[in-house]
Amino acid sequence: MKYIFVRTSTTDQSPQLQLDDIVRTFAVSNYTVISEQDSAFKEKAKRDEYEKLKKLIMANRVTDLYVWDLDRLHRNRKRLIDFLALCKVYHTRVYSFNQQWMQAIQQIQPPFNEIMFDFMLSIMGWLAEDESVKKSNRVKMAVRKSPDGITRSYKGAKWGRKALTKQVVAKIIELHLAGHSVREIAKQVQVYDANNNGRLISKSAVHKTISNFVSGTG
Repeated sequence: MKYIFVRTSTTDQSPQLQLDDIVRTFAVSNYTVISEQDSAFKEKAKRDEYEKLKKLIMANRVTDLYVWDLDRLHRNRKRLIDFLALCKVYHTRVYSFNQQWMQAIQQIQPPFNEIMFDFMLSIMGWLAEDESVKKSNRVKMAVRKSPDGITRSYKGAKWGRKALTKQVVAKIIELHLAGHSVREIAKQVQVYDANNNGRLISKSAVHKTISNFVSGTG
């Protein structure tokens, strides 16, 4: 069966735009749509529709899979490669509106189509590794530890979260001594950024502050 997988990251985007592009470009008919409105970037995001698609592929129920862009499947390049490798094992042909060169690979006669597909996966794997190394090097170049033991950017700015103000720390300790739980404190204490925008403090920050107070390091 033919499946079209469309994904939008937020509820104010319309998957219909992706669907229209795919159907018009590939002249797809008699297809089933799997639509997802979620993030493919968050590592721990629960993606029920994506997992449903994988199960259909492993059940040999997907002969052709159409997407608007490969990043609609997964933004993480390594996981995308794993998904495409899965498609190869179960003989699912993948087509992408924004990567129409994939269609040319599908049209190559066997066994050369599989050779080219493996070559494509190798290139994508190399790009993923190269991207990871460059990102790591950029972070190392941008962040340095100064003689005072504080990690700073190359411009001298402190790296990491801004320390809590004395007023915030005092409020946390006051509520803690009054018998409030970490969860209750996190619902009452606000912190402010440089633009004076307020937000509720995180439970981890509350826990760390209380731990420092109990140990005498706060």
